[in-house]
Amino acid sequence: MIWQRTYTLEKINSWGDNSMLSHLGIVMLSISDDTIEATMPVDQRAMQPFGLLHGGASVVLAESLGSIAGYLCTQDNQKVVGTEINASHIRPVSSGKVRGVCSAIHLGRRQQVWSIKIFDEQLRLSCICRLTTVII
Repeated sequence: MIWQRTYTLEKINSWGDNSMLSHLGIVMLSISDDTIEATMPVDQRAMQPFGLLHGGASVVLAESLGSIAGYLCTQDNQKVVGTEINASHIRPVSSGKVRGVCSAIHLGRRQQVWSIKIFDEQLRLSCICRLTTVII
């Protein structure tokens, strides 16, 4: 197991109250030994003007997952901040929900690199992101 901190999903979801996470309807669903997953509805809050999931909303989901995962991998006196994120948008999504799955690529003493894959409801890859965080 990669996690250094233990929180319930209820507690983790409460961190998003009154923030962009709650505005976009992002909900953390599960934590396994080495992944964390969340969903986000594809509705008017997350769409671009042409009726498709906005790439920026996908990046919000990805950065939220990676940042929470990064935090869960730190000691009590540490925090993480994102330093770089990239996204490759592979398949458009126009309705339903998307599911993000976050896993570690690298967990160093001062830097972490996370892979976040976002899938549509048919489990087709919609977007893949990489987030780099530093531990402060």
